[in-house]
Amino acid sequence: MRMEAILAGHARRRPRHEAMVHGDRRMSYGDLQASVRYCAAHLYALGVKPGDRVLLYLPNGFEFIQVLYAAFSLGAAVVPVNTRLTGREVAHICADSQPSVVAYGAEARAVIEQAAAGSDCIRLVLGEPQAGAQVRELALAPMLAAGPQDAATRAALGDHPYRLPDIPHERDECVILYTSGTTGKAKGAVNTHSNMLMQSVYMHGIEWGMHRDDRFMVTTPIAHRAGFARLLNAMGLGGTLVIMDRFDATMAVDVIERERISVTGLPPTVIRMMLPQIRDNPARLATLRVVAVSTESFPVPLKKEVMALLPQVRFHSFLGSSEAIVSELTPEEQITHPSSVGHPLPGVEVRIEDEQGNEVADGEAGELCVRAGPPGADAVMKCYFNNPQATAAAFAGGWYHTGDMARRDADGYLYVVDRKKDMVLSGGFNIYSKEVEDVLRTHPAVADAAVIGVPDAMYGEAVAAFVELRADMTLDAQTLIEFTRTDLAGYKKPKHVWFMPLPRNSIGKVTKNDLRDEAKKRMEAA
Repeated sequence: MRMEAILAGHARRRPRHEAMVHGDRRMSYGDLQASVRYCAAHLYALGVKPGDRVLLYLPNGFEFIQVLYAAFSLGAAVVPVNTRLTGREVAHICADSQPSVVAYGAEARAVIEQAAAGSDCIRLVLGEPQAGAQVRELALAPMLAAGPQDAATRAALGDHPYRLPDIPHERDECVILYTSGTTGKAKGAVNTHSNMLMQSVYMHGIEWGMHRDDRFMVTTPIAHRAGFARLLNAMGLGGTLVIMDRFDATMAVDVIERERISVTGLPPTVIRMMLPQIRDNPARLATLRVVAVSTESFPVPLKKEVMALLPQVRFHSFLGSSEAIVSELTPEEQITHPSSVGHPLPGVEVRIEDEQGNEVADGEAGELCVRAGPPGADAVMKCYFNNPQATAAAFAGGWYHTGDMARRDADGYLYVVDRKKDMVLSGGFNIYSKEVEDVLRTHPAVADAAVIGVPDAMYGEAVAAFVELRADMTLDAQTLIEFTRTDLAGYKKPKHVWFMPLPRNSIGKVTKNDLRDEAKKRMEAA
Protein backbone atom coordinates (compact mmCIF):
# COMPACT_ATOMS: atom_id res chain seq x y z
CA MET A 1 0.00 0.00 0.00
CA ARG A 2 1.28 3.47 -0.91
CA MET A 3 0.71 6.91 0.57
CA GLU A 4 -0.63 8.46 -2.65
CA ALA A 5 -3.16 5.63 -3.01
CA ILE A 6 -4.49 6.35 0.48
CA LEU A 7 -4.81 10.05 -0.36
CA ALA A 8 -6.75 9.17 -3.53
CA GLY A 9 -9.06 6.96 -1.47
CA HIS A 10 -9.88 9.79 0.94
CA ALA A 11 -10.55 12.09 -2.03
CA ARG A 12 -13.03 9.58 -3.47
CA ARG A 13 -14.82 8.92 -0.21
CA ARG A 14 -14.94 12.44 1.23
CA PRO A 15 -13.98 14.89 -1.54
CA ARG A 16 -15.36 17.94 0.29
CA HIS A 17 -13.75 17.17 3.64
CA GLU A 18 -11.17 19.75 4.65
CA ALA A 19 -7.68 18.37 4.08
CA MET A 20 -5.44 21.36 4.82
CA VAL A 21 -5.60 24.77 6.49
CA HIS A 22 -2.82 27.35 6.29
CA GLY A 23 -3.70 30.81 7.53
CA ASP A 24 -6.71 31.93 5.50
CA ARG A 25 -6.26 29.19 2.89
CA ARG A 26 -8.28 25.98 2.98
CA MET A 27 -8.28 22.99 0.64
CA SER A 28 -10.51 19.93 0.41
CA TYR A 29 -9.36 16.39 -0.29
CA GLY A 30 -10.93 16.51 -3.74
CA ASP A 31 -9.03 19.67 -4.69
CA LEU A 32 -5.82 18.38 -3.13
CA GLN A 33 -5.97 15.16 -5.11
CA ALA A 34 -6.66 17.05 -8.36
CA SER A 35 -3.67 19.34 -7.80
CA VAL A 36 -1.43 16.39 -6.89
CA ARG A 37 -2.27 14.58 -10.13
CA TYR A 38 -1.77 17.76 -12.13
CA CYS A 39 1.63 18.40 -10.53
CA ALA A 40 2.62 14.77 -11.05
CA ALA A 41 1.80 15.10 -14.75
CA HIS A 42 4.10 18.11 -15.00
CA LEU A 43 6.92 16.30 -13.20
CA TYR A 44 6.42 13.27 -15.46
CA ALA A 45 6.68 15.51 -18.52
CA LEU A 46 9.94 16.87 -17.10
CA GLY A 47 11.34 13.34 -16.93
CA VAL A 48 10.81 12.35 -13.29
CA LYS A 49 10.51 8.57 -13.06
CA PRO A 50 10.27 5.79 -10.46
CA GLY A 51 13.40 5.63 -8.32
CA ASP A 52 14.28 9.33 -8.70
CA ARG A 53 14.68 11.64 -5.71
CA VAL A 54 12.81 14.93 -5.28
CA LEU A 55 14.35 17.29 -2.71
CA LEU A 56 11.95 19.65 -0.95
CA TYR A 57 13.45 22.78 0.58
CA LEU A 58 10.07 24.47 0.90
CA PRO A 59 8.58 26.40 3.81
CA ASN A 60 5.52 25.09 5.62
CA GLY A 61 2.52 25.35 3.32
CA PHE A 62 0.22 23.61 0.87
CA GLU A 63 2.95 23.47 -1.78
CA PHE A 64 5.14 21.16 0.29
CA ILE A 65 2.35 18.60 0.53
CA GLN A 66 1.24 18.93 -3.09
CA VAL A 67 4.74 18.28 -4.47
CA LEU A 68 5.33 15.54 -1.89
CA TYR A 69 2.34 13.50 -3.05
CA ALA A 70 3.02 14.28 -6.71
CA ALA A 71 6.47 12.73 -6.30
CA PHE A 72 4.96 9.69 -4.57
CA SER A 73 2.55 9.35 -7.50
CA LEU A 74 5.54 8.86 -9.82
CA GLY A 75 7.37 6.38 -7.59
CA ALA A 76 9.99 8.95 -6.61
CA ALA A 77 11.42 9.20 -3.10
CA VAL A 78 11.17 12.57 -1.37
CA VAL A 79 14.06 14.18 0.50
CA PRO A 80 12.48 16.67 2.93
CA VAL A 81 15.00 19.29 4.08
CA ASN A 82 14.46 21.72 6.94
CA THR A 83 14.68 25.28 5.60
CA ARG A 84 16.66 26.28 8.68
CA LEU A 85 19.65 24.29 7.41
CA THR A 86 22.49 26.28 5.91
CA GLY A 87 23.83 26.09 2.37
CA ARG A 88 26.73 23.92 3.54
CA GLU A 89 24.39 21.45 5.26
CA VAL A 90 22.00 21.34 2.30
CA ALA A 91 24.95 20.88 -0.08
CA HIS A 92 25.89 17.66 1.71
CA ILE A 93 22.33 16.33 1.48
CA CYS A 94 22.04 17.36 -2.16
CA ALA A 95 25.36 15.74 -3.09
CA ASP A 96 24.48 12.57 -1.20
CA SER A 97 20.89 12.12 -2.39
CA GLN A 98 21.52 13.26 -6.01
CA PRO A 99 17.97 14.57 -6.63
CA SER A 100 16.54 14.95 -10.11
CA VAL A 101 14.34 17.81 -8.86
CA VAL A 102 14.84 20.48 -6.19
CA ALA A 103 11.83 22.56 -5.13
CA TYR A 104 12.42 25.69 -3.03
CA GLY A 105 11.11 29.14 -2.19
CA ALA A 106 12.53 32.17 -3.99
CA GLU A 107 13.90 33.46 -0.68
CA ALA A 108 16.14 30.35 -0.51
CA ARG A 109 17.67 30.83 -3.95
CA ALA A 110 21.14 31.63 -2.59
CA VAL A 111 21.14 28.47 -0.45
CA ILE A 112 20.16 26.30 -3.43
CA GLU A 113 22.73 27.96 -5.69
CA GLN A 114 25.38 26.90 -3.20
CA ALA A 115 23.90 23.48 -2.48
CA ALA A 116 23.17 22.42 -6.07
CA ALA A 117 26.21 24.01 -7.71
CA GLY A 118 27.31 21.80 -10.59
CA SER A 119 24.14 19.68 -10.48
CA ASP A 120 21.88 19.34 -13.51
CA CYS A 121 18.77 18.81 -11.39
CA ILE A 122 15.53 20.54 -12.35
CA ARG A 123 14.91 23.61 -10.20
CA LEU A 124 11.33 24.49 -9.27
CA VAL A 125 10.96 27.82 -7.51
CA LEU A 126 7.98 28.95 -5.45
CA GLY A 127 7.87 32.55 -6.59
CA GLU A 128 9.07 34.38 -9.67
CA PRO A 129 11.88 32.64 -11.60
CA GLN A 130 15.04 34.70 -11.76
CA ALA A 131 15.53 36.31 -15.15
CA GLY A 132 18.91 35.88 -16.76
CA ALA A 133 20.13 33.30 -14.24
CA GLN A 134 22.84 30.86 -15.34
CA VAL A 135 20.71 27.92 -14.19
CA ARG A 136 17.14 27.87 -15.44
CA GLU A 137 14.35 27.95 -12.89
CA LEU A 138 10.78 26.80 -13.53
CA ALA A 139 7.84 28.37 -11.70
CA LEU A 140 6.26 25.86 -9.32
CA ALA A 141 2.90 27.55 -8.70
CA PRO A 142 1.44 26.95 -12.21
CA MET A 143 2.17 23.23 -11.81
CA LEU A 144 -0.08 23.05 -8.76
CA ALA A 145 -3.26 24.58 -10.16
CA ALA A 146 -5.52 21.78 -11.37
CA GLY A 147 -7.59 23.99 -13.66
CA PRO A 148 -8.39 24.24 -17.37
CA GLN A 149 -5.37 23.63 -19.57
CA ASP A 150 -4.32 25.99 -22.33
CA ALA A 151 -2.78 24.81 -25.60
CA ALA A 152 0.80 25.16 -24.36
CA THR A 153 0.07 23.08 -21.27
CA ARG A 154 -1.66 20.38 -23.29
CA ALA A 155 1.30 20.27 -25.67
CA ALA A 156 3.75 19.95 -22.77
CA LEU A 157 1.80 17.23 -20.99
CA GLY A 158 0.60 15.26 -24.01
CA ASP A 159 -2.86 13.96 -24.84
CA HIS A 160 -3.31 12.17 -21.53
CA PRO A 161 -1.87 14.50 -18.84
CA TYR A 162 -3.20 12.38 -15.98
CA ARG A 163 -1.88 9.07 -17.27
CA LEU A 164 1.02 8.36 -14.95
CA PRO A 165 3.51 5.47 -15.04
CA ASP A 166 2.94 2.19 -13.28
CA ILE A 167 5.23 1.94 -10.27
CA PRO A 168 7.22 -1.30 -9.87
CA HIS A 169 6.71 -3.00 -6.51
CA GLU A 170 10.42 -2.86 -5.77
CA ARG A 171 10.29 0.96 -5.88
CA ASP A 172 8.94 1.20 -2.35
CA GLU A 173 11.11 4.11 -1.14
CA CYS A 174 8.94 6.84 0.34
CA VAL A 175 11.18 9.40 2.06
CA ILE A 176 14.87 9.76 2.78
CA LEU A 177 15.16 11.39 6.20
CA TYR A 178 18.59 12.80 6.90
CA THR A 179 19.82 12.40 10.45
CA SER A 180 20.54 15.52 12.48
CA GLY A 181 24.28 14.99 12.21
CA THR A 182 25.05 15.85 15.83
CA THR A 183 27.74 13.15 15.93
CA GLY A 184 29.02 13.36 12.35
CA LYS A 185 27.86 13.81 8.76
CA ALA A 186 24.16 13.39 8.19
CA LYS A 187 23.10 10.04 6.70
CA GLY A 188 19.95 9.47 4.67
CA ALA A 189 17.60 6.98 6.34
CA VAL A 190 15.51 5.38 3.58
CA ASN A 191 11.97 4.80 4.82
CA THR A 192 9.48 2.90 2.69
CA HIS A 193 5.76 3.44 2.26
CA SER A 194 5.29 0.47 4.59
CA ASN A 195 7.47 2.16 7.22
CA MET A 196 5.51 5.37 7.07
CA LEU A 197 2.11 3.69 7.06
CA MET A 198 2.95 1.38 9.93
CA GLN A 199 4.48 4.11 12.09
CA SER A 200 2.44 7.23 11.47
CA VAL A 201 -0.93 5.77 10.49
CA TYR A 202 -1.49 2.35 12.03
CA MET A 203 0.71 2.43 15.15
CA HIS A 204 -0.08 6.04 16.03
CA GLY A 205 -3.71 5.72 15.05
CA ILE A 206 -4.33 2.63 17.15
CA GLU A 207 -2.15 3.52 20.13
CA TRP A 208 -3.37 7.12 20.37
CA GLY A 209 -6.98 6.59 19.34
CA MET A 210 -6.88 9.02 16.41
CA HIS A 211 -9.43 9.05 13.57
CA ARG A 212 -10.46 10.82 10.36
CA ASP A 213 -12.41 13.58 12.11
CA ASP A 214 -9.41 14.73 14.14
CA ARG A 215 -7.81 18.08 13.40
CA PHE A 216 -4.02 17.98 13.54
CA MET A 217 -1.76 20.97 14.11
CA VAL A 218 1.87 21.05 12.96
CA THR A 219 4.05 23.62 14.74
CA THR A 220 7.49 22.46 13.58
CA PRO A 221 8.93 22.45 10.04
CA ILE A 222 7.05 19.79 8.07
CA ALA A 223 10.43 18.60 6.76
CA HIS A 224 11.44 17.63 10.31
CA ARG A 225 10.55 14.10 11.44
CA ALA A 226 8.04 15.33 14.03
CA GLY A 227 6.28 17.65 11.58
CA PHE A 228 6.31 14.99 8.89
CA ALA A 229 4.64 12.57 11.29
CA ARG A 230 1.76 15.00 11.89
CA LEU A 231 1.35 15.38 8.13
CA LEU A 232 1.14 11.61 7.68
CA ASN A 233 -1.15 11.25 10.70
CA ALA A 234 -3.63 13.62 9.06
CA MET A 235 -3.31 12.55 5.42
CA GLY A 236 -3.14 8.86 6.29
CA LEU A 237 -6.29 8.91 8.42
CA GLY A 238 -8.19 11.41 6.29
CA GLY A 239 -8.19 14.15 8.93
CA THR A 240 -7.45 17.87 8.65
CA LEU A 241 -3.92 19.26 8.86
CA VAL A 242 -3.60 22.81 10.21
CA ILE A 243 -0.21 24.27 9.33
CA MET A 244 1.69 26.96 11.21
CA ASP A 245 4.43 28.86 9.36
CA ARG A 246 6.61 28.75 12.43
CA PHE A 247 6.13 28.19 16.13
CA ASP A 248 4.97 31.06 18.28
CA ALA A 249 3.52 30.27 21.71
CA THR A 250 0.74 32.85 21.63
CA MET A 251 -0.14 32.03 18.04
CA ALA A 252 -0.19 28.28 18.77
CA VAL A 253 -2.81 28.72 21.50
CA ASP A 254 -4.83 30.96 19.18
CA VAL A 255 -4.74 28.33 16.42
CA ILE A 256 -5.72 25.50 18.78
CA GLU A 257 -8.71 27.50 19.98
CA ARG A 258 -9.82 28.88 16.59
CA GLU A 259 -9.35 25.69 14.55
CA ARG A 260 -10.53 23.35 17.31
CA ILE A 261 -7.31 21.31 17.19
CA SER A 262 -7.61 17.85 18.73
CA VAL A 263 -4.14 16.37 18.04
CA THR A 264 -0.69 17.93 17.93
CA GLY A 265 2.95 17.23 18.71
CA LEU A 266 4.68 19.38 21.32
CA PRO A 267 8.31 18.89 22.34
CA PRO A 268 8.94 19.71 26.03
CA THR A 269 10.70 22.95 25.05
CA VAL A 270 7.57 24.06 23.18
CA ILE A 271 5.36 23.12 26.13
CA ARG A 272 7.53 25.28 28.39
CA MET A 273 7.13 28.21 26.01
CA MET A 274 3.34 27.77 25.98
CA LEU A 275 2.98 27.39 29.76
CA PRO A 276 2.24 31.08 30.52
CA GLN A 277 -0.69 31.05 28.08
CA ILE A 278 -1.89 27.65 29.31
CA ARG A 279 -1.74 28.76 32.95
CA ASP A 280 -3.60 31.95 32.10
CA ASN A 281 -6.58 30.18 30.51
CA PRO A 282 -6.47 26.38 30.09
CA ALA A 283 -10.04 26.40 28.70
CA ARG A 284 -8.72 27.81 25.42
CA LEU A 285 -7.25 24.35 24.74
CA ALA A 286 -10.46 22.49 25.58
CA THR A 287 -10.61 20.67 22.21
CA LEU A 288 -7.09 19.27 22.54
CA ARG A 289 -7.15 15.58 23.47
CA VAL A 290 -3.90 13.99 22.19
CA VAL A 291 -0.37 15.40 22.44
CA ALA A 292 2.65 13.52 21.14
CA VAL A 293 5.79 14.44 23.08
CA SER A 294 9.07 13.71 21.33
CA THR A 295 12.59 14.90 20.36
CA GLU A 296 13.77 15.28 23.98
CA SER A 297 13.11 13.93 27.46
CA PHE A 298 9.89 15.02 29.18
CA PRO A 299 10.88 16.31 32.64
CA VAL A 300 8.69 15.06 35.47
CA PRO A 301 7.86 18.49 37.00
CA LEU A 302 6.82 19.79 33.58
CA LYS A 303 4.62 16.80 32.76
CA LYS A 304 2.90 16.94 36.15
CA GLU A 305 2.06 20.61 35.80
CA VAL A 306 0.78 20.47 32.23
CA MET A 307 -1.23 17.30 32.90
CA ALA A 308 -2.90 19.03 35.86
CA LEU A 309 -3.71 22.09 33.75
CA LEU A 310 -5.07 20.03 30.83
CA PRO A 311 -6.67 16.93 32.39
CA GLN A 312 -8.57 16.08 29.18
CA VAL A 313 -5.33 15.68 27.20
CA ARG A 314 -3.64 12.31 26.84
CA PHE A 315 0.12 12.80 26.60
CA HIS A 316 2.01 10.10 24.72
CA SER A 317 5.80 10.20 24.72
CA PHE A 318 7.84 7.82 22.63
CA LEU A 319 11.32 6.86 21.57
CA GLY A 320 12.04 7.08 17.87
CA SER A 321 14.35 8.49 15.25
CA SER A 322 14.65 8.91 11.49
CA GLU A 323 15.64 5.24 11.37
CA ALA A 324 13.16 3.51 13.68
CA ILE A 325 10.27 3.85 16.07
CA VAL A 326 10.86 1.87 19.25
CA SER A 327 8.65 2.40 22.28
CA GLU A 328 5.87 4.43 23.85
CA LEU A 329 5.05 5.67 27.33
CA THR A 330 1.28 5.84 27.74
CA PRO A 331 -0.53 8.69 29.55
CA GLU A 332 -1.01 6.54 32.65
CA GLU A 333 2.67 5.54 32.66
CA GLN A 334 3.76 9.19 32.52
CA ILE A 335 3.13 9.19 36.28
CA THR A 336 3.86 5.59 37.27
CA HIS A 337 7.14 5.35 35.28
CA PRO A 338 8.04 8.98 34.53
CA SER A 339 11.71 8.42 33.70
CA SER A 340 11.08 5.48 31.34
CA VAL A 341 10.57 5.57 27.57
CA GLY A 342 7.96 2.85 27.98
CA HIS A 343 7.46 -0.60 26.49
CA PRO A 344 8.35 -1.54 22.90
CA LEU A 345 5.47 -0.91 20.50
CA PRO A 346 3.55 -3.98 19.30
CA GLY A 347 5.62 -5.89 16.76
CA VAL A 348 8.90 -4.22 17.75
CA GLU A 349 11.50 -6.56 19.23
CA VAL A 350 14.20 -5.15 21.51
CA ARG A 351 17.61 -6.48 22.44
CA ILE A 352 20.18 -4.75 24.67
CA GLU A 353 23.77 -5.73 23.87
CA ASP A 354 27.22 -5.30 25.41
CA GLU A 355 30.34 -4.37 23.43
CA GLN A 356 30.77 -8.00 22.31
CA GLY A 357 27.21 -8.27 20.99
CA ASN A 358 25.93 -10.37 23.88
CA GLU A 359 22.53 -9.66 25.39
CA VAL A 360 22.83 -8.14 28.85
CA ALA A 361 20.75 -8.99 31.90
CA ASP A 362 17.81 -6.87 33.02
CA GLY A 363 19.02 -3.80 34.87
CA GLU A 364 22.35 -3.63 33.02
CA ALA A 365 23.10 -0.95 30.43
CA GLY A 366 23.99 -1.75 26.84
CA GLU A 367 23.27 -0.63 23.32
CA LEU A 368 19.60 -0.66 22.38
CA CYS A 369 18.97 -2.78 19.26
CA VAL A 370 15.61 -3.29 17.54
CA ARG A 371 13.96 -5.15 14.69
CA ALA A 372 10.45 -5.48 13.27
CA GLY A 373 10.47 -7.86 10.36
CA PRO A 374 12.79 -7.26 7.39
CA PRO A 375 14.32 -3.76 7.20
CA GLY A 376 11.85 -1.42 5.54
CA ALA A 377 8.80 -3.58 6.23
CA ASP A 378 7.45 -2.06 9.42
CA ALA A 379 9.03 0.04 12.16
CA VAL A 380 12.67 0.10 11.01
CA MET A 381 14.15 1.85 7.96
CA LYS A 382 15.24 -0.02 4.85
CA CYS A 383 18.84 1.23 4.70
CA TYR A 384 21.06 4.31 4.59
CA PHE A 385 20.93 5.81 1.12
CA ASN A 386 24.03 5.20 -1.00
CA ASN A 387 25.95 4.06 2.08
CA PRO A 388 26.28 0.26 2.24
CA GLN A 389 29.02 0.40 4.87
CA ALA A 390 26.90 2.41 7.30
CA THR A 391 23.94 0.13 6.56
CA ALA A 392 25.95 -3.00 7.25
CA ALA A 393 27.26 -1.57 10.53
CA ALA A 394 23.78 -0.44 11.61
CA PHE A 395 22.24 -3.87 10.95
CA ALA A 396 25.07 -6.02 12.30
CA GLY A 397 23.69 -9.35 13.44
CA GLY A 398 20.30 -8.65 11.89
CA TRP A 399 19.31 -6.01 14.45
CA TYR A 400 19.26 -2.24 13.96
CA HIS A 401 21.76 -0.68 16.38
CA THR A 402 20.26 2.60 17.60
CA GLY A 403 23.38 4.06 19.22
CA ASP A 404 21.37 4.58 22.43
CA MET A 405 22.61 3.14 25.70
CA ALA A 406 19.64 1.70 27.56
CA ARG A 407 18.56 -0.72 30.24
CA ARG A 408 15.39 -2.75 30.78
CA ASP A 409 13.80 -3.42 34.15
CA ALA A 410 12.13 -6.63 35.29
CA ASP A 411 8.74 -5.39 34.06
CA GLY A 412 10.04 -4.71 30.57
CA TYR A 413 10.19 -0.92 30.80
CA LEU A 414 13.01 0.69 28.85
CA TYR A 415 15.24 3.49 30.14
CA VAL A 416 17.66 5.41 27.92
CA VAL A 417 20.74 6.28 29.90
CA ASP A 418 22.83 7.94 27.16
CA ARG A 419 23.92 8.08 23.58
CA LYS A 420 26.71 5.53 23.05
CA LYS A 421 29.10 8.20 21.77
CA ASP A 422 28.25 10.50 24.68
CA MET A 423 29.40 8.06 27.34
CA VAL A 424 32.40 9.23 29.36
CA LEU A 425 34.91 6.57 30.42
CA SER A 426 36.78 7.89 33.48
CA GLY A 427 39.09 5.76 35.57
CA GLY A 428 37.43 2.60 34.23
CA PHE A 429 33.94 3.83 35.12
CA ASN A 430 31.21 4.44 32.55
CA ILE A 431 29.57 7.82 33.15
CA TYR A 432 26.38 8.53 31.25
CA SER A 433 26.30 12.21 30.31
CA LYS A 434 22.50 12.32 30.43
CA GLU A 435 22.53 11.45 34.11
CA VAL A 436 24.92 14.31 34.91
CA GLU A 437 22.96 16.71 32.70
CA ASP A 438 19.71 15.85 34.47
CA VAL A 439 21.26 16.70 37.85
CA LEU A 440 22.77 19.96 36.61
CA ARG A 441 19.39 21.06 35.25
CA THR A 442 17.82 20.80 38.72
CA HIS A 443 19.83 23.81 39.92
CA PRO A 444 17.50 26.84 39.92
CA ALA A 445 20.01 28.99 38.02
CA VAL A 446 20.55 26.47 35.21
CA ALA A 447 18.46 26.70 32.05
CA ASP A 448 20.19 23.82 30.25
CA ALA A 449 23.37 21.78 30.37
CA ALA A 450 25.37 19.50 28.10
CA VAL A 451 28.09 17.11 29.24
CA ILE A 452 30.98 15.64 27.24
CA GLY A 453 34.16 13.74 28.02
CA VAL A 454 37.51 15.53 27.75
CA PRO A 455 41.05 14.12 27.97
CA ASP A 456 42.43 13.71 31.48
CA ALA A 457 46.04 12.81 32.30
CA MET A 458 45.08 10.75 35.34
CA TYR A 459 41.77 9.10 34.50
CA GLY A 460 41.79 9.00 30.70
CA GLU A 461 38.66 11.14 30.50
CA ALA A 462 37.00 13.64 32.79
CA VAL A 463 33.50 15.08 32.84
CA ALA A 464 33.14 18.55 31.35
CA ALA A 465 29.86 20.46 31.60
CA PHE A 466 28.75 23.35 29.43
CA VAL A 467 26.02 25.26 31.25
CA GLU A 468 23.52 27.81 30.00
CA LEU A 469 22.21 30.01 32.81
CA ARG A 470 18.74 31.41 33.18
CA ALA A 471 18.26 35.10 32.39
CA ASP A 472 19.56 37.42 35.14
CA MET A 473 21.07 34.49 37.08
CA THR A 474 24.70 34.12 38.15
CA LEU A 475 26.60 31.08 39.34
CA ASP A 476 30.21 30.01 39.73
CA ALA A 477 31.68 26.69 38.70
CA GLN A 478 32.70 25.43 42.13
CA THR A 479 29.27 26.10 43.62
CA LEU A 480 27.63 24.09 40.85
CA ILE A 481 30.11 21.22 41.20
CA GLU A 482 29.42 21.08 44.93
CA PHE A 483 25.68 21.12 44.15
CA THR A 484 25.99 17.85 42.19
CA ARG A 485 27.56 15.96 45.09
CA THR A 486 24.16 15.23 46.60
CA ASP A 487 22.91 13.28 43.60
CA LEU A 488 26.06 12.02 41.89
CA ALA A 489 28.87 9.72 42.91
CA GLY A 490 32.17 11.53 43.25
CA TYR A 491 33.60 10.17 40.01
CA LYS A 492 30.56 11.43 38.09
CA LYS A 493 30.66 15.07 39.12
CA PRO A 494 32.04 17.54 36.56
CA LYS A 495 35.71 18.40 36.74
CA HIS A 496 35.26 21.31 34.35
CA VAL A 497 32.31 23.71 34.16
CA TRP A 498 32.04 26.38 31.49
CA PHE A 499 29.17 28.84 31.17
CA MET A 500 27.92 29.78 27.71
CA PRO A 501 24.84 29.59 25.43
CA LEU A 502 24.64 26.05 24.08
CA PRO A 503 25.14 25.63 20.30
CA ARG A 504 22.19 23.95 18.59
CA ASN A 505 21.34 22.65 15.16
CA SER A 506 18.29 23.64 13.11
CA ILE A 507 15.89 21.44 15.12
CA GLY A 508 17.16 22.59 18.51
CA LYS A 509 19.46 19.70 19.42
CA VAL A 510 22.71 20.58 21.15
CA THR A 511 25.63 19.97 18.79
CA LYS A 512 28.15 18.18 20.96
CA ASN A 513 30.77 18.14 18.20
CA ASP A 514 30.88 21.93 18.52
CA LEU A 515 31.22 21.58 22.29
CA ARG A 516 34.13 19.18 21.88
CA ASP A 517 35.88 21.72 19.67
CA GLU A 518 35.18 24.46 22.20
CA ALA A 519 36.47 22.32 25.08
CA LYS A 520 39.68 21.62 23.17
CA LYS A 521 40.26 25.35 22.66
CA ARG A 522 39.60 26.16 26.30
CA MET A 523 41.83 23.41 27.62
CA GLU A 524 44.66 24.34 25.27
CA ALA A 525 44.35 27.98 26.33
CA ALA A 526 44.49 26.97 29.99
